[in-house]
Amino acid sequence: MQAVLFESFGGTPELVRVEEPAPPADGVVVKVEATGVCRSDWHGWMGHDPDIKLPHVPGHELAGVVEATGKDVTRWKVGDRITVPFVGGCGACPECHAGQQQVCRSQFQPGFTHWGSFAEYVAIHHADVNLVALPETMEFATAASLGCRFATSFRAVIDQGRVSAGQWVAVHGCGGVGLSAVMIASAAGANVIAVDIAEEKLALARALGAVAVVNADGEADVPGAVVEASKGGVHVSLDALGHPTTCFNSIQSLRRRGKHVQVGLMLADHSAPQVPMAKIIAHELEILGSHGMQAHRYDAMLDMVQSGRLDPSRLVGEKIGLADAPEALMQMDRFQSIGATVITRFGQD
Repeated sequence: MQAVLFESFGGTPELVRVEEPAPPADGVVVKVEATGVCRSDWHGWMGHDPDIKLPHVPGHELAGVVEATGKDVTRWKVGDRITVPFVGGCGACPECHAGQQQVCRSQFQPGFTHWGSFAEYVAIHHADVNLVALPETMEFATAASLGCRFATSFRAVIDQGRVSAGQWVAVHGCGGVGLSAVMIASAAGANVIAVDIAEEKLALARALGAVAVVNADGEADVPGAVVEASKGGVHVSLDALGHPTTCFNSIQSLRRRGKHVQVGLMLADHSAPQVPMAKIIAHELEILGSHGMQAHRYDAMLDMVQSGRLDPSRLVGEKIGLADAPEALMQMDRFQSIGATVITRFGQD
């Protein structure tokens, strides 16, 4: 099969031929129909994830069709249309037994703990616990954006932030995760303030439901602008980018007893950001992490999609071939297009 492979961190990935994977006893092999190109993939390529062993095939936002099943799989069959969370659970640890697979002690992540979906086929472990059935009406390109960006945002907004109608919510960073959060928080009835440095992304945020926007490139006091727009600070604020500045601004944007949700990854030089601890204590602020979403929670999100309250297809941007993936991956930190870049052509480039 064809796959995108890199042999050194930061080295140029190449489209090569490698052996097709075999299904684990409790897993499946998926024929990849679409896979997103995500900033997390860029972090992995740069060497920011200790789970990655070289040589490596990246890719973790995937959707496709079950091609083969292991002998212990009971819930899935060849031909099933599926997607998978980017964090998979083992199904056996205390966290998994409590339904919290996103923080599994033995979690696996396609594209990080093992070869990923920048390939024609990918192996997925613990299939009965982690696969998600796709509605027949959902395109694979749309489904590929669910596993990381959209599902991560859904959990951050709904499960961690517990956003409710009438609340003020700030979203710092309007990439794929941030724009997903804008749409989801707006669908929940919140008043959303979007923050970014690009006017075109802020315009899309408005189109997705934001009631106000702040251009951080032209605003010297971003938290002050958010506090003013929200008449005293937001109830929930998300750092959807993962940068010391957006993290700090997000916390500073909160009203008393507000919640900061850290969604964007904070790795390498950004792993220990400065936070206003005196304010966190005095205002009883909550600081929450958000790490993917369990497979069993997808039904709630998919119900909102099928009812029309959420439309993740609006966040799909450029569709490319597998041969274009190396360049798209290397450009992730320098340029992010409007909407998610999704690989939809395999094996014929």
